[in-house]
Amino acid sequence: MGYPLLQHVNDPQQLKALPADRLEPLCEEIRQFLIENVSKTGGHLSSNLGTIELTVALHRAFSTPQDKFVFDVGHQCYTHKILTGRREQFGGLRQLGGISGFPNPRESVHDAFVAGHGNTAISVAIGMAQAKKIKGEPGKVIALVGDGAFTGGMVYEGMNNIDTLNNLIVILNDNKMSISKNVGSLARYLTQLRTNPEYSKAKANLESVLGAIPGVGAPVVRVLQAGKALLRRGIYHSTMFEEMGFQYLGPVDGHDVLRLSELFTNLQTQYAPVFIHAITVKGKGFKPAEENPGEFHGVSSFDPAHITDPDVAPDASFSTQFGNDLVELAKTRPNICAITAAMKYGTGLQFFYRRFPERFFDVGMAEQHAVTFAAGLASQGMLPVVAIYSTFLQRSYDQLIHDVKLMNNNVVLAIDRAGLVPGDGETHQGIYDTAFLSQIDIPVYAPCNYAELDHWLTVVVDRLSGPRAIRYPRGGQSPTLEALGCTGSAFDCCLSSPEASVALVSYGSMTEEVLAAAEQLRQQGVNADVYKLVQLYPLPEGLCEALLRYPTVLFAEDSIAAGGIGEHLARRLAAQNYQGRYIHKGISSRQSLPHATVPQIRNVLGLDGASLAALVCEEQHIEDPS
Repeated sequence: MGYPLLQHVNDPQQLKALPADRLEPLCEEIRQFLIENVSKTGGHLSSNLGTIELTVALHRAFSTPQDKFVFDVGHQCYTHKILTGRREQFGGLRQLGGISGFPNPRESVHDAFVAGHGNTAISVAIGMAQAKKIKGEPGKVIALVGDGAFTGGMVYEGMNNIDTLNNLIVILNDNKMSISKNVGSLARYLTQLRTNPEYSKAKANLESVLGAIPGVGAPVVRVLQAGKALLRRGIYHSTMFEEMGFQYLGPVDGHDVLRLSELFTNLQTQYAPVFIHAITVKGKGFKPAEENPGEFHGVSSFDPAHITDPDVAPDASFSTQFGNDLVELAKTRPNICAITAAMKYGTGLQFFYRRFPERFFDVGMAEQHAVTFAAGLASQGMLPVVAIYSTFLQRSYDQLIHDVKLMNNNVVLAIDRAGLVPGDGETHQGIYDTAFLSQIDIPVYAPCNYAELDHWLTVVVDRLSGPRAIRYPRGGQSPTLEALGCTGSAFDCCLSSPEASVALVSYGSMTEEVLAAAEQLRQQGVNADVYKLVQLYPLPEGLCEALLRYPTVLFAEDSIAAGGIGEHLARRLAAQNYQGRYIHKGISSRQSLPHATVPQIRNVLGLDGASLAALVCEEQHIEDPS
């Protein structure tokens, strides 16, 4: 479709020049643009449909990069990107060489901070606002925070340290609460009054004059403030934000772009940190997303005209396989509990929730609490299964050490999105869990297909004790790995060649790449055997003994190399006096991971079959088979 207004808005200055009566039609064009483009590339849809008017109003009133917009989480930034010169690049959203799905200062001067994980914006914004004060720089710092982020503790740690920053504005994007008519009318009137610069100035001057009266000034000010607090309790039912030092404004309609523009413009002069409570509809303007915003939070490409109920018929994936497997186990094990950190659908736990709601816990965007809560459950004889994305598990590392491992609590970690993750780039890769879990002696298992997941989840639940983890990738199983089936062994030699001089070793979905490397080497006249691990840590008994006979051993993993499983294997082989060439190919901490498909990322990192085969040939001084 055409976009008659949007095609002429390529930067914030053009937005500011647009007549006010064109703002609402512009927002509708942006809404349709997002649906059209995200349906083709995939991305975060619901959150962006709900923040269009807020973002338009912010750019109408403020001026980036002097004013800083900090998004929490960063996936709310699509409208911001459209308005700051990147509309034409949306065909490459989250694609190799295209624009990121998150803010990135390396991409644009209008992006203030990388923001891939939640709860961080207020702390970041406070730091930026303090820096502006120290350096005497003009401009505001505005944190746009989704209500989901307020389920994580770091938000409150930040709000406890706002000081008297009169260049800080926090916007709560609340897409769950509604505006009550009888209370909302008065609240809106008071908000309009209190956002008037003359009112704010008079209020500040009055308190300053009264406070200066010897002997009686300060008590009078305290009485006035206490009276206002009582009034606010009657109106808002809560004064938490004001008691932490904010001037609270709201609730306001987060889709009234004209009112929002007026409100933000009036905040050019402020005398305290401001907290704005905006009510929005997540997924607004796209009925399937409004009805099921969780499922349309992050999507692959889809046909907007043909959408099935994802809760009834979700795509086959490791997540849904895990979710159904856990339900089957829980039917005969009443002590199993399931925990998620705001990712019920993403982790496949919607099935458990429907079957065992009393044993299901969504703790919100609070990974640290999820792990320590699990430790508490385990200490009382329950068996908690914490289903969590690898990239978010790293947020709870302290809790894993102190609250789970130290007491050897009986906690199962089901690590979703392990390894390389498409689209989201450097902020969401699941590449660290193998290293940091093995460093604290937590057993780790990595099935490569559904059959192995079925078998090894039962093993992990029933036969092991203490903390342990099972990890699996995003998406579904590949046909190549599905064909391997499940032997039930901790490791397998899944490809054997006569008189092989090379052993290629890996685990999980990377097994497909070492199989491809073996085929490339075979075409070059080099015979290679392929070993696949399911038990990653501790390394399975017999593995090193099987590898000692090969002149060359290559271990490939789509995880961080430093401290990774490949280093554990190198140490074990050295201890057994291995005399051959050992090649460890993992991900360097110095490598930047692009937003792209998984095969593209592997190619960039040299972890694809062709690159691994070339690496072996280089070590053996054989001409590159490619």
